Amino acid sequence: MSPMKILDRLEETLIATLMAAATLLIFVAVVQRFAASTALLYPIASRVDLTWAQELCIFMFIWMAKFGAAYGVRTGIHVGVDVLVRKLEPSRRKAVVLFGLLCGALFTGVVGTMGVRFVYGLSGTDQTTPDLEWPSWIVYLCIPLGSYLMCFRFLQVAWTYWRTGELPHHEAAHVEGVPKADDILESDPV
Repeated sequence: MSPMKILDRLEETLIATLMAAATLLIFVAVVQRFAASTALLYPIASRVDLTWAQELCIFMFIWMAKFGAAYGVRTGIHVGVDVLVRKLEPSRRKAVVLFGLLCGALFTGVVGTMGVRFVYGLSGTDQTTPDLEWPSWIVYLCIPLGSYLMCFRFLQVAWTYWRTGELPHHEAAHVEGVPKADDILESDPV
């Protein structure tokens, strides 16, 4: 498997794992809170301390959002307004799209660099998170990592667009891994 495929899979696995873990943790915390409020189950449920669950879920969603944005750039589902760009003639459109992609790369590169400086400064302190008591720099590490990955994805899309003129495109109605209805009809002799 190529290094790019490994990076793609790692990115997808991280996002899916964080999403599943946060959903499961929220479910367990809600069930525990309900059980603790029930007189019959109070003695058992009150021994389980999940006060840290909300904080951990917030951290997981932040990490998921940072890496999800990079995934969005790679797959073409990141938010973009191109109404005016589509009205341009093809040669000007290509220049404007490339400029936009490079601006995205520059912005996320700057945010990543500022994130590195922030995390480095924070790592020299004893600051911890309120409930989990983790070093704060670990939580904020998602800023440089996610931003640099997003910067890389902008550069990757820009390079492909410059060479081929193709941008990643995502069809909202298509589910990955499921054949499209048109593909099934074309391959199925009637």
